[in-house]
Amino acid sequence: MADEIEGEVPNVIRVGSRKSELALIQTNTVIERLQELSPDQKFEVVTMETIGDTIQDKPLSSIGISSLFTKELERALADDKIDMIVHSLKDLPSVLPDGMVIATVCKRDDPHDALVLSKKHAGRTLETLPPGSVVGTSSVRRVAQLKRKFPHLEFKDVRGNLNTRLRKLDEGDNYTCLILAAAGLHRMAWEHRISQVLHPDVCMYSPCQGAMATECRSDNPRLMRFLSTLHDPVTLLQCVCERALLRTLQGGCSAPVAADSQVADGKIRLRAAAFSLDGSECVEETQSVALPPNSLEKVEPSDRTDPFRLYSFTVAPNLSHDALQAAEQLGSTVATAMLKNGADKILEAAKQEIEARRNKQD
Repeated sequence: MADEIEGEVPNVIRVGSRKSELALIQTNTVIERLQELSPDQKFEVVTMETIGDTIQDKPLSSIGISSLFTKELERALADDKIDMIVHSLKDLPSVLPDGMVIATVCKRDDPHDALVLSKKHAGRTLETLPPGSVVGTSSVRRVAQLKRKFPHLEFKDVRGNLNTRLRKLDEGDNYTCLILAAAGLHRMAWEHRISQVLHPDVCMYSPCQGAMATECRSDNPRLMRFLSTLHDPVTLLQCVCERALLRTLQGGCSAPVAADSQVADGKIRLRAAAFSLDGSECVEETQSVALPPNSLEKVEPSDRTDPFRLYSFTVAPNLSHDALQAAEQLGSTVATAMLKNGADKILEAAKQEIEARRNKQD
């Protein structure tokens, strides 16, 4: 079968990346892992700015454009200016452009959110912050959940890359603390700034948060197969499930939708919720499904009749089709149950409120 596979792995793989320090750390991390598997392979990093990088004066949810951190990179991929892209998987829309696939889902780093305090409040937690303390975050998902748990706090948008947001916290008086993704802080070697990790009983994370991924064109199976060697089976099943949830809910990466998935004891379990923007309404669902035996073991692609079948726009030619299908179906099933229980009305109201805010700003 190998002789029938079309395409080729370029002598030098051109890797698209955003310009931020964190994005480049992630890109170089993925390249290093690929080079460990193929030491002779060469790579070239091609950087560019996205809409989400250039618009810094509005909350992400209020910009009114999808694919905020991916569109320019995907355009370069479609135009054959690059061969692959490294993403934070949570930034990728649940539906990809025609001809694009996710070929790698790396082992997930800490998916949770984290509290970062200003120095004057060192040692506190969200529970012990004084009433009226200002929490900096532009995530409607975080705000909705934390308003439910901590009504004594206030919330204010904060934009910019990690360096910029931390500088706004440390050099000004506008914020008491920030809520940031723990994975990004760890990758930047700033884990010492984490004062509290927010576990799912406090704040469930964004679908696919903490996972890095590669995207490439679907017309080069050899490159897809090469990139898929980095798949982490557990993370892959989780993210296929979480992306199926988001796609069925028709929620974007900035929607007030949260998830928590676990793979253990031969099962995959998904807990998910949709929130109103003020946190007063919530529809939550938890379900699990048994995985086929040996789901986490790699198989020979030659044994597969359709090795490049898509699961939540992801290809995994050397992993169990049955397990991937079960994970994808679980995400869709949980979302369908949520919609029947009113999540559609909550998310539509949130969408309209965000649009109203955007129109007021414009």
